[in-house]
Amino acid sequence: LGPLRTMLDDALAAIDHSIDTNRRADGMYHAYNILHVQKDAIAFDTLYPMLEGQVAALSAGAVTADEAVAVVDALFESDVYRPDQNSFMLYPDRELPAFLEKNRIPAEEVEAIPLLQKMLNDGDERIVERDVTGCYRFNADFTNVGELNAELAALSAEYGAEIDTAREPLQALYEKVFNHKAFTGRSGGMFGFEGLGSIYWHMVSKLLLAVQENYFAALDQGADEAVCHRLGELYYRVRSGIGFNKTPAEYGAFPTDPYSHTPKHSGAKQPGMTGQVKEEVLSRFGELGVRVEDGTVRFQPSLLRAREFVHEARQFRFLGVDGNWQEIDVPAGGLAFTWCQVPIIYLLDEDGDPAVTVTLRDGEISTFTELALPSEISGEIFQRSGRIRQLNVKFGTHLLLAE
Repeated sequence: LGPLRTMLDDALAAIDHSIDTNRRADGMYHAYNILHVQKDAIAFDTLYPMLEGQVAALSAGAVTADEAVAVVDALFESDVYRPDQNSFMLYPDRELPAFLEKNRIPAEEVEAIPLLQKMLNDGDERIVERDVTGCYRFNADFTNVGELNAELAALSAEYGAEIDTAREPLQALYEKVFNHKAFTGRSGGMFGFEGLGSIYWHMVSKLLLAVQENYFAALDQGADEAVCHRLGELYYRVRSGIGFNKTPAEYGAFPTDPYSHTPKHSGAKQPGMTGQVKEEVLSRFGELGVRVEDGTVRFQPSLLRAREFVHEARQFRFLGVDGNWQEIDVPAGGLAFTWCQVPIIYLLDEDGDPAVTVTLRDGEISTFTELALPSEISGEIFQRSGRIRQLNVKFGTHLLLAE
């Protein structure tokens, strides 16, 4: 395993370096590099900022807590942000050129290639033609530079050495006019789905989860308390733009239903079990502070807010691990949910020490003085064996997000 570990370590170092060098001046990250392979050099360019690039950088584990704050702050100040939805498009919206504005070659570029001048003077428009307005355009039969090259090869017998002289300048001019290397498909020519002006909700929920991951990583690494708190604030700012926080008028649909995307010109579109649902489930358990490490469960409700706890006693109805609907009492100052179909009740207790009480199927009760469970009990929960019937977790508000 030694050589493999060395190779992986070297790969991670290169990837981390790539992420670092792709950081933009505004705090965000370039999502894509465009490679230019030349005869004696390699060059690269970048595309416009994209939401997925920020999510990728945040999810990579290669940015510090301070840098994560800078990325999300910059996102809210960027052209990716849509204020009307308090959320983010996949990329900045922009005006597309009209059809007749495409495939236009500046006159000076045509005049710089003698072959084109000769062909046009002879009325030969197999490479370039001049329209009725005097605008030069490449032959519309070409769909890529390969077809241009094929036409040049067919013209070799007729134009001889002039073709060899013009080939490279023509190839460069063709790519300059169409810029195919920067074409990204739907993002460059559509206005729905993942197109211009659209919010793609799965990517927003990925951002939400990525910010949460950075929040807990900052806590685990002992980052500055103010930075951790700021990440918590930014997490809920991202969350506030997601559908279930909106009115039907704002969302353009039932806010509790997952939707694929929201175009700029209409409300949410394409309902269904989108990828957003997966990220929402993961991030919700993160908010509740349910964490698994080395096969054991621990509770760290530091991202949870006091407003989620009930002010009056109520009943909680849930589907138990045995497949039956059940009800349990939730006291004032409590919050109930299920995990692996085991009911868990959080109780705010300002006087006592944090503790977890486990109720077993036979009625036996065990209490643990740390907000964690032994591996044996954790395993029973994972397996949904039915042996664990209820968990009561008590702690003070000082463990919650301070707001």
